[in-house]
Amino acid sequence: MPDTTATWRERDAELIAPAYSRYSDLVVESADGAHLHTVDGRDILDFGCGIAVTSLGHRHPAVVAAVHEQVDRLWHTSVTTLHPKMIEAAAGLVAVTPEGLDQVFFSNSGAEAVEGAVKLTRRATGRTELIAFTGAFHGRTYGAMTLPASRAKYRTGVGPFLPHAPDQRCPIAEGEDLQRLFATTVPPETVAAIIVEPVLGEGGIVVPPATFLPSLRTLCDQHGILLIADEIQCGLARTGRMFAVEHTGTDPDVMTLAKALGNGLPVAAIVARHAVMRHWQRGEHGTTFGGNPVACAAVIAVIEVMTRERIAERAAALGRRTMERLQAWRNEVPGIGDIRGLGLMIGLEFMQGDRPDGAVVRRIRARALERGLLTLTCGTDDNVIRIMPPLTIPEAELDAGLDILESAVMEEAPQ
Repeated sequence: MPDTTATWRERDAELIAPAYSRYSDLVVESADGAHLHTVDGRDILDFGCGIAVTSLGHRHPAVVAAVHEQVDRLWHTSVTTLHPKMIEAAAGLVAVTPEGLDQVFFSNSGAEAVEGAVKLTRRATGRTELIAFTGAFHGRTYGAMTLPASRAKYRTGVGPFLPHAPDQRCPIAEGEDLQRLFATTVPPETVAAIIVEPVLGEGGIVVPPATFLPSLRTLCDQHGILLIADEIQCGLARTGRMFAVEHTGTDPDVMTLAKALGNGLPVAAIVARHAVMRHWQRGEHGTTFGGNPVACAAVIAVIEVMTRERIAERAAALGRRTMERLQAWRNEVPGIGDIRGLGLMIGLEFMQGDRPDGAVVRRIRARALERGLLTLTCGTDDNVIRIMPPLTIPEAELDAGLDILESAVMEEAPQ
């Protein structure tokens, strides 16, 4: 059977569940750095990083070497033994996470980490209620979907779900709205935790006001509520700090991590305070594959590279460069409603008057892809182009990608 693009697409449609919603129909057979190489010979600049995963670029040499070395030694023991790589990976995480987060539970995906954090905070507090924010995204497993989502399609036909909290995309969703929620819907003494994305990812790359996270910390302290920071998309240098909570000096009780943690290998983590983790008794939570030696070897390499090469600082510098470039487009393109973000986690929002314009975003993305640039969308109405290239991308390649995006925007955006 010829390995043509059309053949692979036909076989995919026949064999793969239709639940996957893909951003393109590219058939990629290899990748390196910021480049995707397709079976039909195309070289595509990747401004999506597999949804903020390959933050060090595809096949970063240090991660590849660490994984290859580990594959030749030990792949799997599950909970039948201890192994050094899990302990070393946990030590690496504890060394870079905010003060007080000093114990780790490894799993396979962000949704698993969120579900584990929900179980943990309920166990630690003896309370049952969780508060999350509309506009946020915490995963698509059943427990994670119980928390509010950024898009209705993630929840359609699979309810019922628990009541939820104010819209994080609105600046007023701080103490006042939560106090109203306490007074009308959920008594604070029943709330185990508040879970929050420090920067909304799927919800549209929304950076909350500087007072938002500190106000949540104060509110949690007042009522004995635990604060969970979901840094699955925004963590690990993406926003110009190792973790997004550092921008406001907010220390959570629990943090969830995944995506960039393994730079492509499936691994996630809950990092929490000893005082919280100690409430989990032996056997109360577990995983067969979480924290396997190969994934943990990748974690160690990722943390070492990000620290040694000061990747967060590089993300901040490249983010400023990108924002300056995008801001220059505003005078020429009235359809640009907002440009926002931190570091290299940037959203370019399009509006038609006061209505989200997802149609123009689809046309812009298609134009860009024709010219060799893959971009992703986000936001409830898919009207935000998210710009999340590898944090290691050379400046010349970043500029080349922005050149392509600019030409697509200038041609397709409403004038």
